Amino acid sequence: MVKSARVFTVLCGLATTAVAVNPIIVDGKDFVDSVTKDRFQIIGVDYQPGGSSGFDGKTDPLSEPEICLRDAALMQRLGVNTVRIYNINPELNHDECMSIFNAAGIYLVLDVNSPLENGALNRKAPWESYNPIYMNRVFGMVEAFKNYPNVLALFAGNEVINEQSVRLVPAYIRAVQRDIKDYIAKHADRPIPVGYSAADVRDILMDTSNYMSCEIKNATSSRSDFFGLNSYSWCGDSSYTKSGYNILTEDFANASFPVFFSEYGCNEVQPRIFTEVQAIYGEDMTQALSGGLVYEYTQEDNDYGLVKVNSDGSVKLLIDYANLQKQFEKLDLNRITSANVTQTSIEPVECTPDLITTKDFLNTFDLPKRLDSIQEMIDNGVDHKSGQIVDVKETKVTQKITDHNGNPVEGVELKILSDGESNLPGASTSGNKSGSGSSNKDTETSAAGATVASGMLSMVGAAVAVALTMVW
Repeated sequence: MVKSARVFTVLCGLATTAVAVNPIIVDGKDFVDSVTKDRFQIIGVDYQPGGSSGFDGKTDPLSEPEICLRDAALMQRLGVNTVRIYNINPELNHDECMSIFNAAGIYLVLDVNSPLENGALNRKAPWESYNPIYMNRVFGMVEAFKNYPNVLALFAGNEVINEQSVRLVPAYIRAVQRDIKDYIAKHADRPIPVGYSAADVRDILMDTSNYMSCEIKNATSSRSDFFGLNSYSWCGDSSYTKSGYNILTEDFANASFPVFFSEYGCNEVQPRIFTEVQAIYGEDMTQALSGGLVYEYTQEDNDYGLVKVNSDGSVKLLIDYANLQKQFEKLDLNRITSANVTQTSIEPVECTPDLITTKDFLNTFDLPKRLDSIQEMIDNGVDHKSGQIVDVKETKVTQKITDHNGNPVEGVELKILSDGESNLPGASTSGNKSGSGSSNKDTETSAAGATVASGMLSMVGAAVAVALTMVW
C-alpha cells in the first residue's frame, strides 16, 4: 500500500457534530492509522441483523438511522472500534448511518458481495459468475462507500475457497481483487485495503494464505492487502495451546499482510465468557495477528448473539455482551497499538508453485483475463452516487435497553469523539446498569462458572470540528 505523498481534506460543511476518523492503511503486516502512525488493532463485532437469509436488498444494516444510532451507541459502550457487515445494497442511502458510526469512532469492514442473484462468485463455476453484471455491482459498492473515512477495508470474498470449490477459484478471487484495486486507484481519493475472508480449513489454510499474499511478477497487483480468518477453535474456558491458537500464531508469524479473525466466538459452551480475548490481544498473538471480530452482534437462530433485538426495537443486552465487555476492558491498549518496525518492514514474496503444498490446490498464477466491458467500467467509472459524511443530529437512544437480568439501562447515548479519534474499550461508555443509576457494577455468575463485573464510565462532552486534513 502507498504510505506517503497523498494529501486530502475532508470538508464536512456541517454543523457542530461533524467529525472524521483517520483512514487506516496497510503497512507491512500491520494496519496503521494514516495520520498518527499508531498500529491499529481490530476490536470488533460482526453485524448483520436478520442474518444473510433475511437480506432482500430493500434495507440493509446501514440504511435505517434510528437503528444505527441505537446499535452504534451500544457497540461504542461495548468497546469496539470496528464492525463487519456482510450484505449491503449499494443503491440505498447510507450517509446518516455511516456518519453515526464515524462520529462514534467505529470503522467498517464491508463485504462487496451479496446472496442475491449475480451478487457473488460461484465457487463451483466462477468463470460464469465473473461477469460485467457482477462487477458492476462490486464497483457500485466502491463508489457508494469510497468517500467515507471510516471504511477500513473491503472483503472481495468470504469462504469461497473450501472443500466444495473448484480448483480455479483462487485465481478468480485474485482477479476480482485486481479489478477492485484498479478501480479504487483510478476513482477514489485514498487507498482502501481489499482482502479475503477464509474458512479455518486446516488442510488448505496456509495454501490459501500463501496464494493470496504473494506478488505476481510484472503484473497489476491482485494480492490481498489483508487476510481474514473465520475460526471457532477456542470454546469455553480453553487455552492458547488447547485451542490451537499457538499454531495459528506460528503459521502467521511471518505473514506479509495483516491477518485477523474475521469471525470468532465459539458457542458450544454457553454463556460465552470470551477468555480468548486475552490471548488474541496478548503479547504472543499480537505479533502475528491484528485482532478480531466477534460473531455476532444480534441474536439470530444460530444463537451467537450479544444482544437480542425485540420486535418493537427494544434491546436486551445478553450475558455474552457483559462478558465480552469485561474482557475488552482488561486489554493493554498502549501495548497493542504501539508501532513495531519489524512488523511494517515485511515485504511479500514472489508467487511461485512451491508456495503451495496441497496436491489439489491451484499452484499456477495465471489470472482470468479481464473482459473489455469490465475494463471500460474501470476506465470510465460506473454510474453511481457516492456517499458523504453528514451531520449527526441526534445522539440519544430512544429505544428501551435492558441488561441480561431485565433491568433498565438508562442514559444510553452516542458519544461524538474528537477528530481523528477511534473508539476504545472503557473510554466511551454510557448508560447505567441499574434502573436507579446508583450502581455502576453488575455481577453475574454464569453457568460456565465465570464471574462478570462490568464497570462503566459516564458520558463525557463531545469534541467538535468541521474539517479534517489527512496525510498518508
